[in-house]
Amino acid sequence: MELRDTVALVTGGSEGIGRAIAEALMHQGSKVTITGRREEAVRNTAEELGLDWIAGDVGNEKDAVRTVSTVIERHGRLDILVNNAGYGMFKPLVDTTLEELQGIYQTNVFGTFLMAREAARQFIKQGSGELINISSTSSLKGSSGRTAYGSSKFAVRGMTECWRDELRRHNVRVMLVNPSEVMTSFSAKAGVERELSDKKLRPQEIADAIVGALKVDSRGFIPEFSVFATNPF
Repeated sequence: MELRDTVALVTGGSEGIGRAIAEALMHQGSKVTITGRREEAVRNTAEELGLDWIAGDVGNEKDAVRTVSTVIERHGRLDILVNNAGYGMFKPLVDTTLEELQGIYQTNVFGTFLMAREAARQFIKQGSGELINISSTSSLKGSSGRTAYGSSKFAVRGMTECWRDELRRHNVRVMLVNPSEVMTSFSAKAGVERELSDKKLRPQEIADAIVGALKVDSRGFIPEFSVFATNPF
């Protein structure tokens, strides 16, 4: 598709992968709005890049409805939703609390659902749309200490498959992106310290891959792809 003058909404867009995606779409000529829970961070990033912004929590239904409707009111349509908002937590099963599991699901699963539902309503109405869910290679294989995070990404993968089948008849392309380890603040916020490495992925690689997938002619699409570092060792 031609990205110039499309209207895009990127959740979790103030930093890391979300910011890189928003910036990449902007450079392609897309009219981008970013959203996130921390108003100051979202506003600062938007002002720095010259983007629109909306503060809100994707896991809060009222915020999700307001965010999508605001973008549509501003631009008259919505062409691209990138469901990037999410966070991680890595703990053994026996140390994981119900509240921690619920918190992960509220953002990673329910937030993805709410934003996708609101965007899909507009996509169906206009007969086109691009729904991109950012999952993780953790959705491909379970591993120790990832009960909460890994299972939330398995859920995103499952929902994506359902939406893909449901929305194709409305000319809506639904794609799943599985980044491997990316050098952002994600791990530190999840309580896991990682050494910086020039060999590991940067947010830019994920953003470039998404732009490439979006540029495929609209008669076809890439349902799912993973992005790994070539030689991270």
